[in-house]
Amino acid sequence: MRNILMRVVLLFAVILAWGANDCQAVEVTLTIDEGVNRPAGLENAQRNLGLVLTEINRAQQTKTVLTTKDLPMDNFSLRSLVRLWAVTPFYCDDDEVVERCWVFKDGSMMVSHIPLIITPEGEDFGVGTYQEAIVEFDAQGRLTDFRLALDAQLSESLEHCGNVVEKEKQMIIMQYIERFRTAYNQKDIDFINQIFSDDALIITGKVVSVRPNADNAFMTQKVEYTKQSKEEYIRNLKKAFLRNKWINVKFSEIGENGEEGGCAGITRSLVNPNMYGVRLHQEWSSSTYSDKGYLFLLWEFPENGGSPLIHVRTWQPEWVGGVRQKPDDDISTLGAFDL
Repeated sequence: MRNILMRVVLLFAVILAWGANDCQAVEVTLTIDEGVNRPAGLENAQRNLGLVLTEINRAQQTKTVLTTKDLPMDNFSLRSLVRLWAVTPFYCDDDEVVERCWVFKDGSMMVSHIPLIITPEGEDFGVGTYQEAIVEFDAQGRLTDFRLALDAQLSESLEHCGNVVEKEKQMIIMQYIERFRTAYNQKDIDFINQIFSDDALIITGKVVSVRPNADNAFMTQKVEYTKQSKEEYIRNLKKAFLRNKWINVKFSEIGENGEEGGCAGITRSLVNPNMYGVRLHQEWSSSTYSDKGYLFLLWEFPENGGSPLIHVRTWQPEWVGGVRQKPDDDISTLGAFDL
C-alpha cells in the first residue's frame, strides 16, 4: 500500500512539473515577394525566430527569467530583448506566425508585425496591450535586432508613400525611429545620448495655468516652451527614468499632414539634402506621468554612411485648456530652422 501511495505521489509531481513547463512551440513561416530569390538563410531565420518566441512564451507562462544562453542571437539583439523584457514582459500572441520577410541586397532580412501582448508585472497598465515587434537577421539567419515596431498604420504609410528613389532612405529612417522609441521603453539612456548631436537643440512645451488678471477674469492655460541643451535633456531624462517603474512611448501619424491622419511625408531639406524632418504624434505613458503631443525630429544622415544624428527635437502638447492644438509650424517643420 505504501509503495502504491509513493508511486501516486511521484506521478502527481511529474504531472505538475510537466504542466508548469508545457509551452507550445511557436512555428514561424516567412514568405518572400514574387521574383525575389530565396535567401540561403531563410530556413534558419524562421527556425531561429521560432526558438526565440517559444522561449519568450515559456518565460512569460512560468513567470521566470529568459534563458538566453543558447538563443540564436548576436549580442546587440540579445541586449535589446533582455532590456525590453526587464521593463515590460510580453509573449507572442500566436502559435503559428506567418509573415512577409524583407530581403536586402547583402542577404540580411527583416520581419515586421510579430504579434506581442505586453504584460507588465504587477501593473494594471498595459496588461493585454497589443504591440508588434520587428526582427532583423544576418545572411545566415541569426537574429541581429529585436525591437518594438511603430504603429501598424504608421509603418504602412511609410511603406506606401514617397517615390521609389527615397524608398531605401524611408526604411532606414523608420528603423532609427523604431530604435529611438524602443530606447525610451528600455530606459536605454546610452543609446539616446549617442543618437543626439552634441549641439542638439531641444524644445519642450508645457501647459501652465495663468491666473486671472486685468485683461482676463478667468483662469486660463497657455503653453510655456523651454529650450534645453543635450546635457540638460539627458540629465532630466535620467531622473525621469529613475522616477518611473515603467515607460511606454508610442508614435503614430507621421509627416506632413500626419496630424490629420494623412499619408507620411518625411520632408527633406532643400538646403542640406542629408537632413530630414519627421513629425510624429507621441503618446507618453509611465507609472507617474502621461501626456500626448507632437514630436518633431531633425535628422542628419552623414555622407560617409555613418549613423544618423538628431540635431533638433521639439515637443508641444496636443491639448491646451480642453482645445486640441495643431502642430506649431514655427517649431515643427524644416522651414522653422531655415532648411
